[in-house]
Amino acid sequence: MAKIEEKVEELVKEKIENLGYELYDVLYIKEGPNRILRIVIDNEKGISLEDCEKVNNEIKDIIDEKDYINEQYYLEVSSPGIERLLRKDWQLKKYIGEDVSVKLFKKDDKGNKNYIGKLLEVTDNFIKISENEEIQIDRKNISQIKTVFNEF
Repeated sequence: MAKIEEKVEELVKEKIENLGYELYDVLYIKEGPNRILRIVIDNEKGISLEDCEKVNNEIKDIIDEKDYINEQYYLEVSSPGIERLLRKDWQLKKYIGEDVSVKLFKKDDKGNKNYIGKLLEVTDNFIKISENEEIQIDRKNISQIKTVFNEF
């Protein structure tokens, strides 16, 4: 599936940027019985429903023309939301210094599968966060990282 995501990202990135948005992510996922191609866009002002509609109208024909996906799917254009999924290195590096939630595939040496802390460092092999102490987490064991919204 990553291949489809990469191909679609390459296909629509410039078009989305020319409209004044950042292509934050491309996800090709299964939700229930449905396949969804989710194009996640962002900009400094935030994303409205009109922004999503504008981008959808500009990219849907291009995606259909290339026909990368051999099965029925739904195209969805959305914002990354307040709590943002961090899947790529540039996203992780952008949020160094921010609070993140980290979920692991299996318990680590301390017996934990979940952490919330300030993201301190990102390398190819690990991330470092500060909970009450600095914790180094092997990236191969990370199932999900997302930003944490704090009201205060």
